[in-house]
Amino acid sequence: MRKLVGAMLVVLLMMAVLAGCSKEPTPQDRLAKYIALWNGQKFDQMYDYLSTNAKKKITKEEFTSRYQKIYKDLQITDLKIDFKKPKEDKQGEKEQAQYSFKASMNSLAGPIQFTHKANLKKEERADKKNWYIDWNTGYIFPKLQEGDKIGINTTAPKRGEILDRNEIGLAVNGQVYEVGVVAGKVTNQMLEPLSSLLKMSPDQIKKAISASWVKPELFVPLKRVSMEDEARIAQLIALEPVQTRKVEARIYPYGKAAAQLIGYVGAITADELEKLKDKGYTSSDMIGKRGLEQVYDEQLRGKPGVTITINKKNGGKEVLAEKPVEDGKAVKLTIDVDVQTAIYDQLGKEAGAGAAMNPVTGETLALVSTPSFDPNQAMLGFSAAEWKALQESKKKPLSTRFKQTFAPGSVMKAITAGIALENGAITPEQAVPIVGKKWQKDKSWGGYFVTRVHAGSAPVNLEKAFVFSDNIYFAQAALKTGKAAFADGLKKFGFEEELAFPFPLEKSTIGALDRDISLADTGYGQGQIQMSIVHLLSAYTPFINNGNMIKPILLADEQQGQIWKAVVSAEHAGVIAADLRKVVSDAAGTAHAADMKEYPLAGKTGTAEIKQKQGETGTENGWFIGYNRNSPNLMVAMMVENVQKRGGSQIPVKKVKKVFELVR
Repeated sequence: MRKLVGAMLVVLLMMAVLAGCSKEPTPQDRLAKYIALWNGQKFDQMYDYLSTNAKKKITKEEFTSRYQKIYKDLQITDLKIDFKKPKEDKQGEKEQAQYSFKASMNSLAGPIQFTHKANLKKEERADKKNWYIDWNTGYIFPKLQEGDKIGINTTAPKRGEILDRNEIGLAVNGQVYEVGVVAGKVTNQMLEPLSSLLKMSPDQIKKAISASWVKPELFVPLKRVSMEDEARIAQLIALEPVQTRKVEARIYPYGKAAAQLIGYVGAITADELEKLKDKGYTSSDMIGKRGLEQVYDEQLRGKPGVTITINKKNGGKEVLAEKPVEDGKAVKLTIDVDVQTAIYDQLGKEAGAGAAMNPVTGETLALVSTPSFDPNQAMLGFSAAEWKALQESKKKPLSTRFKQTFAPGSVMKAITAGIALENGAITPEQAVPIVGKKWQKDKSWGGYFVTRVHAGSAPVNLEKAFVFSDNIYFAQAALKTGKAAFADGLKKFGFEEELAFPFPLEKSTIGALDRDISLADTGYGQGQIQMSIVHLLSAYTPFINNGNMIKPILLADEQQGQIWKAVVSAEHAGVIAADLRKVVSDAAGTAHAADMKEYPLAGKTGTAEIKQKQGETGTENGWFIGYNRNSPNLMVAMMVENVQKRGGSQIPVKKVKKVFELVR
């Protein structure tokens, strides 16, 4: 009996195994596997699921490459093909089956979604029956038929303009001449004058007119030229094969006066594209190369409009996806173009920096660096010789001096006074006995002395120290304050701190205060201390705002009058402000040359020596910062390099005075 039961169990088990082995795959399972491969973009494996009829129409290589190219060109991401198996399905009992599936994806023109029907056929291959997809181009996109092509059309956005506080354009969209020649009509005799006028080598011109796309009688663009360059345009047009046409371009109306601040745009390089490709940039883009054009490039450039179409073989079009163009947004600054150009004109050919701000609101009114370069020509393209000359110029016209830090010289003394007064190291009325031109703390300083310009024997109080710009007084004030307290005071004034400013500025630094000599030198703006001109402007705002240091701003929509730091008491701020007025109004004051009738200018001069050690001859940078004490809506700072033996700080004093006369 037991043997009989055992035999029956074996038979049943074998029947179950045979039944399992003979079970044919269902069409919905096959489609599910195909869709899983599709979601994984495994196109080569998808091809193995195609019906015999489908394979006759397209090879595996064509199938795979077509999917890959379309998905790459359209920048397809987030691909999701969704197929829900029906609960009750008797299609497997037939020779054909049909199911619906949904597809969704993102593209460079936005989302694409569609529903499509998949047809499957039962076919026998290698003595086995299975289900295969009766594929056609409609599986890629339902309206895509054999012979149709995918088209991508882009609409370039208008670049946002950069405007000053009064909405005067500093970077605007305009037109230039595109100069070219008629293919096939450029003779060897024409090459030399054309090369000279366009500042292109003959080889560059030959390469352009022999490009693969060029055909006889076609216009071949060679270079863009400013519409203001009328004389050169006239000479070019006089050459028979030359033609011009107007094209859209970026224009910088104030040219060199705002070049470092605004920057310019140029064609994107391969390296830039590699860094920015994930942000939607393409090889044909123009991008900001310097200044605010670069800082705010993403906001200014906008987003191109893109339309993906199925271009039918009969000439019709079907829109697959469409993303409207988004023009760039304007950037409105606090800059006043009149102040900007006035400072630029006064600096002229000097190597230096100038800046202006409203010391109550913090609005930056000007940021100037000289010498400068022509941003219009930079946008159009410098010749190799022009670019080399800019790079090799001793005055460094490509440098942005208003963002850099320099030794501040004696303009530092107002900050030293504030720190020393707050720490009780000095009092305004205390007269310090100083005799002669040289002083050292003790014999441990060896041969090192602090020197002053105005020698005398009378004791010096704070007011006289400001009027005569007495290095010895301020060196002693720093020493009396002490290293730790003085360093802490400098940090309260914003040193060693990144300034939250739209245009990236170098951080003002203290340097070493490890020795008494270093501390003394720092007290009058030498030593290793370094400061940007924008930070200098901000550091003088406490003497107008009851001891509160105002944060400089550059964008018109930023909050005005932000208190960055409270650095000195209102009483001490008032004392220093009165002394700064004396620097200009007193006949013996170092800035008396800036005194103006009925315009109570206050300020401070500075001469920073740039040398490696005491005793050697170095260069000098001259400084002056000034403001109207009674109506403080404009503060101007200026630094001029290499003022030695030319008048020192009196050079920027006279230039700043002229700025106030022009724009007050």
